[in-house]
Amino acid sequence: MDALETWTRSEHTADVRGRPTTHPVWRKGTGPGVVVVHEMPGLTTGVIAFAEELVAAGHTVLLPHLFGPVARPFSNLDVARTMPRVCVSREFTKLATGVTTPVAGWLRSLARELHAELGGPGVGALGMCFTGGFALAMMVDESTVAPVLCQPSAPFVGLPGRAADLNLSPADADVVRRRAEAGCEILGIRYASDPLVGSRFDSLTDLVGDAFIRVELEGRGHSTVTEQRSQRAVDAVLDFFGERLHAD
Repeated sequence: MDALETWTRSEHTADVRGRPTTHPVWRKGTGPGVVVVHEMPGLTTGVIAFAEELVAAGHTVLLPHLFGPVARPFSNLDVARTMPRVCVSREFTKLATGVTTPVAGWLRSLARELHAELGGPGVGALGMCFTGGFALAMMVDESTVAPVLCQPSAPFVGLPGRAADLNLSPADADVVRRRAEAGCEILGIRYASDPLVGSRFDSLTDLVGDAFIRVELEGRGHSTVTEQRSQRAVDAVLDFFGERLHAD
């Protein structure tokens, strides 16, 4: 069975760098909204399985498809095929530091639309791996009240200055800091031994202090809620969304 057979497909259009941009979006569930941004190489069956756990926990989940294959298991071959296309896309930053990924504007628009429909305190956002920092960029808009960063890995580690970068412009970083001071907490999850995350968790602690909730898992792994799924990680996400998205 197609992993998305029980999901409803639509499209969302919003501005990216001054141009209307459209991406498919799959939807399922009822309750407070959560936007799950898939990892490299695409909207894999592992990402969909994790989203099903959020649906079962009582959330309306949106799965935007930004790049790569859809509803296929993770494979290194798909990573090799997808990476060159992502690297030439103007929607994403890969190496630049001190800038916000352009697709953040599209994701903020998606979150605003979902919040306007569902009401409540706001929506949750979760990014992972290459998109791990996207949820932080979505926090710049007040519709996102529960950002989760799973193993944020962009800009790519390997060249000087990139391991600590949060994929945010200085102006957006200042908004994140102010929102954190006003009570919006951020959840970050990683395997402690994962080199791809670099020192970004330390950068977030420096930026927002105790508003950054760090979950650092033992063992070797990278994808905390999908390919090397940790129950501790999944439980942390479910608790975080449950506490922050349900109206008093």
